[in-house]
Amino acid sequence: MRQDQEDPDQRRSARVYAGAGRAAGSGLVAAPRPVLYDAVLLDRDGTLIEDVPYNGDPEKVRPVPGARVALDRLRAAGLRLAVVTNQSGLARGYFTGEQMRAVQARVEELLGRFDAWLVCPHDDADGCGCRKPAPGLVHAAARELGTSASRCVLVGDIGRDVAAALAAGAAGVLVPTPVTRPEEIAAAGWVADDLPAAVREILRRQQAVLPGRVTDPVGTALVVRSDSAGDVLVTGPAIRAVAAGARRVVLLCGPRGRAAADLLPGVDEVVEHPLPWIDPDPAPVDPDVLRTLTARLAAVGADEAVVFTSFHQSALPLALLLRMAGVGRIAAISDDYPGSLVDIRHRVPVGVPESERALSLAAAAGHRLSPDDEPVLRLRPDAVVPRPAALGDPGYVVLHPGSAASSRACPPALAARIAEALTAAGHRVLVTGSRDEREVTARVAAAGGTDLGGRTDMAGLAGIVADAAAVVVGNTGPAHLAAAAGVPVVSLFAPTVPFGQWGPYRVPTVRLGDAGALCRDTRAATCPVPGHPCLGGVDPAEVVEALRVLAVSGGGGR
Repeated sequence: MRQDQEDPDQRRSARVYAGAGRAAGSGLVAAPRPVLYDAVLLDRDGTLIEDVPYNGDPEKVRPVPGARVALDRLRAAGLRLAVVTNQSGLARGYFTGEQMRAVQARVEELLGRFDAWLVCPHDDADGCGCRKPAPGLVHAAARELGTSASRCVLVGDIGRDVAAALAAGAAGVLVPTPVTRPEEIAAAGWVADDLPAAVREILRRQQAVLPGRVTDPVGTALVVRSDSAGDVLVTGPAIRAVAAGARRVVLLCGPRGRAAADLLPGVDEVVEHPLPWIDPDPAPVDPDVLRTLTARLAAVGADEAVVFTSFHQSALPLALLLRMAGVGRIAAISDDYPGSLVDIRHRVPVGVPESERALSLAAAAGHRLSPDDEPVLRLRPDAVVPRPAALGDPGYVVLHPGSAASSRACPPALAARIAEALTAAGHRVLVTGSRDEREVTARVAAAGGTDLGGRTDMAGLAGIVADAAAVVVGNTGPAHLAAAAGVPVVSLFAPTVPFGQWGPYRVPTVRLGDAGALCRDTRAATCPVPGHPCLGGVDPAEVVEALRVLAVSGGGGR
């Protein structure tokens, strides 16, 4: 495929465009409902009030510092509030339901009314679906508040709270206390110093994806994400936001992301070209190649460009080429001084999910999602190849052991043991992988499952993932395909990059692996520690249990 190859086929979703959300003639954004979150769910003991074990006495209720002011800020922002709390003292007979309600009344007297209280009265041994880390309370709270779990954020002080949020598809914020274990802090994707800090960041993230003013209607917008398939997929919501206010969207991507680019709604045209300052194995910089790229960019005739990058990449080399191509308005995230290369210089704090990071750049450039759209990953239905009938009914488990970065792949021996355990638990298993991974997928499938290694392209894999009950996968492209299809993920997540930025986005997830391993935050593509300890210690029984938590049964359904 040529370096400047272009696909002129139309890729725009019919539901994307028309300057949605724009107040007529004003340039102001019409009053939207909150984009990221509708509700904040809060653990009680240790989060809202000081933790008094098995407390049935309202006189012992002491709010944590700053709680009332923080909660009132959430209420003023239009967010609904619910308490989700484990109270096993009921099951153990340490206090009565009447005493518990008296404590709740005292909490509301001191902290204001909550829109709902969700209580698990069971003990661990009861095996209920509501006791955190199970997701039942989160789902129940979302129903009570008239929203979905993916539009909720849960604030708690221990790992059980965060795990319950993830398993429901909600965001989870950990506010550590002296009882919070170090491994719980390491595993949490979002950590705040205290409740007021958590609230400030919730509101900041909420506001960051809402433009204060929208741009004038755009004729042609050039959006850029030159990276791997997973990077392109997680940028999808931001690209749809740009498309909502543009008549034509051209996406510049690299060869590694092209297959994913073809799956994105809101894109009319794709230009494929490698960028030597982005690609992990770049060719030497060739002035003739860059002149060809500059000419191709000029031919797009873009009225503006929005350059999406990951947190460790620079947008400035491409911004220079875009200036030379005559693009008059350029938006990008840049911590480095951009001089006159960038018109809208945006900055994002560390730790924000990549999808929200990109959405905030789109908002800074004056773009927002259409009112009927959600900040979730999506694929074009007409671009996804349907699952072959020969694979049987939907409801199987997809096991994807490989990754383009070997540091993020599941060790083959472990993957084989996982396949064996899943099959023994009654799950149908499909083992997927690229052509280069066929030896691994054959080995894994021999332990239990059907080998699909090298038999699907990205569009075909998307169709297989869409009909799965769950996907067991590392931090790689199929995890984001699963998120785009709303399919639960058992995430074998190597911590070489932050989980809070790269974990499956807004989809029920159970994270497995050692989050505090020595490879943490190294961004290593090849495992820097012998034995792959971050994933090597995963017990296949944990994967089977994770599927149970995600309500995936061994009978092939959910």
